[in-house]
Amino acid sequence: MEIEEIQKKAEYCLSCKTKSCQKGCPLGNDITDFIACIKEKQYKKAYEILSNTTVLESVCGRICPHFKQCQGSCIRGIKGEAVSIGELEAFIGDMAIKENWKIEKIGEKKDKKVAIVGGGPAGLTAAAFLAKDGFDVTIFEKYQLLGGLLVHGIPDFRLPKNIVKEIVEKILDLGIKVNLGKELGKNLSLEELEKNFDAILLCFGANVSSKMGIEGEDLEGVYGGNELLENGNYPDFEGKKVAVIGGGNTAMDTARTINRKKAKKVTVIYRRARKQMPAEDEEIESAIEEGVEFLFQNNIVKILGKEKVEKIECIKTELIKVEGDREKPVNIENSNYLLDMDYVVMAVGSKPQSEVLEKLNLEKNEWGYIKSDENQMTSQEKVFVAGDIMRRKVNSCVGCEVRKKRSRGNRKIFK
Repeated sequence: MEIEEIQKKAEYCLSCKTKSCQKGCPLGNDITDFIACIKEKQYKKAYEILSNTTVLESVCGRICPHFKQCQGSCIRGIKGEAVSIGELEAFIGDMAIKENWKIEKIGEKKDKKVAIVGGGPAGLTAAAFLAKDGFDVTIFEKYQLLGGLLVHGIPDFRLPKNIVKEIVEKILDLGIKVNLGKELGKNLSLEELEKNFDAILLCFGANVSSKMGIEGEDLEGVYGGNELLENGNYPDFEGKKVAVIGGGNTAMDTARTINRKKAKKVTVIYRRARKQMPAEDEEIESAIEEGVEFLFQNNIVKILGKEKVEKIECIKTELIKVEGDREKPVNIENSNYLLDMDYVVMAVGSKPQSEVLEKLNLEKNEWGYIKSDENQMTSQEKVFVAGDIMRRKVNSCVGCEVRKKRSRGNRKIFK
């Protein structure tokens, strides 16, 4: 993006004293101040302000649900367009990469060692802020590449991998050690980490696709959206009809990726209305522009076929108010219909690997996730949790819990 256009977008900000945009940001980024620096062309100062609360500017600027968070709270957005906060943040993040602006250490070196299991956005964020504070940090990652869902989940057309690579290198420049090819429950144990480290932070994600428990879900041709995006091992979709079930960003990423693989028709089936879809509106718009079909207020109830997927049975839904303005989708009786289909992709949610959680012997919460207190400590005193393996609020940002809890959490861990 040209500097002139960036300046114009920055000047559009009213520099509100109430900073409602900051309140809408899960990280608490000082949005008005960093944009004020852009107005004055003090780009490095803008970067320094953002660096107080995030190390993933180029990432968050591109993939965060801005319209549900900072931009959704923008005063400008009440009567018109909100300030393009995401674009401005990404601009500063990209400039920091180009100009090789470092992440500054702020704490004295401490004789405390922290192990972080998982090199995704939560793990990288935790590692960066702990290393900034002077702790000795080691990341353990099962793949041969750091980044987690940034590399093995979000498609390149949404988040270029070269940007992720540059960000990872900048974070590692803080002196963080890395052990690749290490997977908890296989060639790495919690007991081993507890012996060698003062604290352990678990943030290895929750990338197992949830199932709906409907007939035919085990037929050949039924895939999980998370697994497809993570492994990149796609069947031959060319000329095929594919149904993607769900309404979140995983559903959008999956549908748009499959569409690029020359599928004959990609249909997203979502049981609620479009306005209730958790995916970003711009992602939905992009999918529609690219030719993805949407069936709103429809639900899949059965997958049909002898050995592989041949058809799906769907049913129409209506939205019934249940509490306040909340609406619940209810199946409309006798509205069932069949669609010819070659593949079905489930993108209705995700969960952690149950076999890994069982080996950890940590207490779980009511949803089957690792239970933690307000400082993210688990049932074992030295073991903490962050990211998708802990149940968190909808629309939370990557690494948000880590950054928001880090000061209080560090005092708790290393008191």
